[in-house]
Amino acid sequence: MRDDPILNLNLTQRYAQLGSQFYAEQPPKPLAEPQQVVVSESALALLGLTVAEAQTPAFLALTAGQWLPSNARPLAMVYAGHQFGGYSPRLGDGRGLLLGEIEHPAGEVWELHLKGAGLTPFSRMGDGRAVLRSSIREFLASEYLFALAIPTSRAATVTASATRVWREQQETAATLLRLAPSHIRFGHFEYFYYTRQLDELQQLLDFTIQQHFAECLAVDNPVAAFFSEVVVSTARLIAEWQAYGFCHGVMNTDNMSILGLTFDYGPYAFLEQYRPEYICNASDHQGRYRFSQQPAIAEWNLTALAETLTGHIPLATLRQELARFMPLQQEFYLQRMRQRLGWQGEQAQDSARIEQLLGLLATTELDYSRFFRALSERPAAAYLTDLQAQLEQELGVDLASFNQWCDYYVQRTATVDEQQRQAQMQAVNPLYVLRNYLAQLAIEAAEQGDYQPTQRLHQLLTQPFVQQANADAYAAPAPAWGRALSISCSS
Repeated sequence: MRDDPILNLNLTQRYAQLGSQFYAEQPPKPLAEPQQVVVSESALALLGLTVAEAQTPAFLALTAGQWLPSNARPLAMVYAGHQFGGYSPRLGDGRGLLLGEIEHPAGEVWELHLKGAGLTPFSRMGDGRAVLRSSIREFLASEYLFALAIPTSRAATVTASATRVWREQQETAATLLRLAPSHIRFGHFEYFYYTRQLDELQQLLDFTIQQHFAECLAVDNPVAAFFSEVVVSTARLIAEWQAYGFCHGVMNTDNMSILGLTFDYGPYAFLEQYRPEYICNASDHQGRYRFSQQPAIAEWNLTALAETLTGHIPLATLRQELARFMPLQQEFYLQRMRQRLGWQGEQAQDSARIEQLLGLLATTELDYSRFFRALSERPAAAYLTDLQAQLEQELGVDLASFNQWCDYYVQRTATVDEQQRQAQMQAVNPLYVLRNYLAQLAIEAAEQGDYQPTQRLHQLLTQPFVQQANADAYAAPAPAWGRALSISCSS
């Protein structure tokens, strides 16, 4: 039994070296009668584990908070954050615990965070639990964004239980085992800055740079180099979100990863139609985090982080770095959109033509993801001609501007081999999209004890670009009821 690799997990906890001002040690509260819902083979591999090893009683006990390796040192991190624009001075891990970290044989270090592990000193009015609904949603999103090559935290497994908790109604308590190289957020720096614990802020900066930005140590001002890296990685992240139509929903500074990862999935959604003012979070009554606003909010959040670094970086340098964000984000966005459209090289009018297309997609209410995929599956001229006829019949108007864009597209791609164009586009335009209604159907089955729909959806989303057997229904646009789903922050 001692040969079980789970029982012999070698967990370390570098973050604990910072001292008790940075966290509170806290054991997890066990779940009753745990059941494994779904596992990620690729995420487990980051820990040097196989699916078979993750299906053992020891691993189930670990993810249910019933057992920990002897060298585990679970802790809840303290941090603050701007939530919907207002500063919250003390947040912290209210329902999750950093169990420790594992070094992969390749040299990568991955932290294990058990979300839904019970009450911590930072739980405030909460019960410290996560529910099955939100745990499945975060698992699926983590896996799907990873498959799309969008930077993200990873999810290894979801564990359900017989433990019940109350939200708007009684729900099943669950845990999610989340992995990331670091769980440090913008809000960590805000906490120590605004409480004027400046020695601890320096300590946090030194730790973060040494552990995750070691290349910055070689320059005159490592903190300035670190901030520059955060600006670039955040710009790249937001560009990917905008290109693929991902709406995060809760872009508070405490949900912003210092590594530029998609982090803390809540009421997220992928666009069905292109609606730039789309609000995916039913709790976002002012629309602060609507889709079109995400780049500006990311810039705002970077400005909040920059404020905490004013004692380490000249103001002129901070302003210079912040001024880079929007141009960088646009550059990364254009790169991805050119790939999605099968365009070779760069042309001066690319940005304007993409904006024109987005306006047309909004007007015609075409499915955002399906448009790009369909364009990659047929000869461009034939597909666009058929689409023009379909739209004129359905909308009853002459879409002159749409026809003009179609003519431009055919001309723009005329020099590219048609099969090459289609193959390259299919490699970046998913056939299967994580639509809210698909997640909801899987969740409803899981809440009745049937985990197969979640596992099936997960299987499709890990290979979203490749057509799979008996999966046509998953590639279809959302039905009307699916487009009207409302998701809130409750989890």
